[in-house]
Amino acid sequence: MSYRRSDPNKEPRIELFIKAGHDGENIGNCPFCQRLFMVLWLKGVKFTVTTVDMKKKPDELKDLAPGTNPPFLLYNGDLKTDFLKIEEFLEQTLAPPRYPHLSPLNKESFDVGSDIFAKFSAYVKNYPANENYEKALLREFKRLDDYLNSPLPEEIDPNSTEDVLVSTRKFLDGNHLTLADCNLLPKLHIIKIAAKKYCDFEIPSEFAGVWRYLKNAYERNEFSHTCPANEEIERAYMSVVNKRK
Repeated sequence: MSYRRSDPNKEPRIELFIKAGHDGENIGNCPFCQRLFMVLWLKGVKFTVTTVDMKKKPDELKDLAPGTNPPFLLYNGDLKTDFLKIEEFLEQTLAPPRYPHLSPLNKESFDVGSDIFAKFSAYVKNYPANENYEKALLREFKRLDDYLNSPLPEEIDPNSTEDVLVSTRKFLDGNHLTLADCNLLPKLHIIKIAAKKYCDFEIPSEFAGVWRYLKNAYERNEFSHTCPANEEIERAYMSVVNKRK
């Protein structure tokens, strides 16, 4: 029988299970795991994190979530396994006034980076065969850069005589991290590390909005302290590189 807390004033008991790195202990390369790690941290709720060694999954975890790979979550003893449903559940359950809402105000904040990881995956798998893959990736970065540099409606004062031409906001949807950032930032970090290592690709310096965004993100513990080590990302993409040889 699952244990449920009945007192709404008590902190929920939350256990997040994420993929372990090659040493079986540290954080592994998994943007979905990092996404939920960031969400819980931003919510300001107490929680524990367990890294799961996928090479030798402990018997107790096999019994807990048979056939399930991280990330998964125990919330007051209830198992939740679909990361999108987990995120939706946390946003609805860990709600104001006790916990902050993390949903972005602007739908495009979620949409703007939706294709960038797919374009990167195609690029790294096919490098250096076809320059069109790199062009497609650069188009997505340009789209993201344009969005980050364009003022959001809430940045424009209708009573001001001065036009706001370039946004100075820190993140996708304003000056606070939202679910949109929890989705995109882990992917951008992977692209930044893996593309440099295996394709000698760096995000062009002219994309000032993207670089401002990354600089602000790395200054936040919720992001920088949940990132896997560079070596974990490089190891994860080594098999991709070997396949294309």
